[in-house]
Amino acid sequence: MIISKVTFFLILFCCLSAYILFLLFKILRLTKEKKKIETEFKKLEAKMDMVELEDLKYKINPHLFKNILNSIQSHAYQTYFSLDKLSNVLDYILYETDKRFVSVKEELDFALNLIEINKLKLSPLFDIKIKNKVDENHPLYDQDLLAPMISIDLIENAFKHADLQSPDSFISITFELKDDYFSLTVANKVSTRPSLKKPNSGVGKESTKKRLDIIYKECYKLDQFKEEDIFISHLKLNLLDYKAKVFASG
Repeated sequence: MIISKVTFFLILFCCLSAYILFLLFKILRLTKEKKKIETEFKKLEAKMDMVELEDLKYKINPHLFKNILNSIQSHAYQTYFSLDKLSNVLDYILYETDKRFVSVKEELDFALNLIEINKLKLSPLFDIKIKNKVDENHPLYDQDLLAPMISIDLIENAFKHADLQSPDSFISITFELKDDYFSLTVANKVSTRPSLKKPNSGVGKESTKKRLDIIYKECYKLDQFKEEDIFISHLKLNLLDYKAKVFASG
């Protein structure tokens, strides 16, 4: 009987051990499957995140591309615009300045191109006023009565000596062809900082005055003066009087 009990307990122990081992293997298998599922889930989650990220990227990229394109387009247009104006100025210098005289139209086109080139170095917020009061139907508009580049010194000086930093700084340029007269008025706020003296500074002003004296003699008036911190240049040419003198002399 004792043998039977021992045998029974041995059988029971073996069965329990086997069942425990079975459970352990099952737990291990389930743990492995759980880890595998977790790994697959993480991969799937990561994949979903990447898809969402890619989706966002493709949503953002067109806007980014559009902004870059707009920026490039803006610079390209500005570059094209600048080169176009520079080309016009160079054409005038190369082909028109050989002439003794040019028309008001030709000199005006040159001056406006020159202004546009100079404007590139200014802030978009800088106050610059260009007034063109030249009537294209005026009888003197197409007649060759202006010395080429007669306007350059007054315009260049305004951009050179203007106060470009003050919030209330400005440059004002006015062209007018009225009655017998062509006039150019340039005004700018002068910088309070002392300008750098260069070896050839002032040559342009002297040569302009000399040219006016030689060509127009008493048929012109050039006033340049300073009112507080505003510098004003005013050139007035009596074209009809000058034309009469040219015909009379020859």
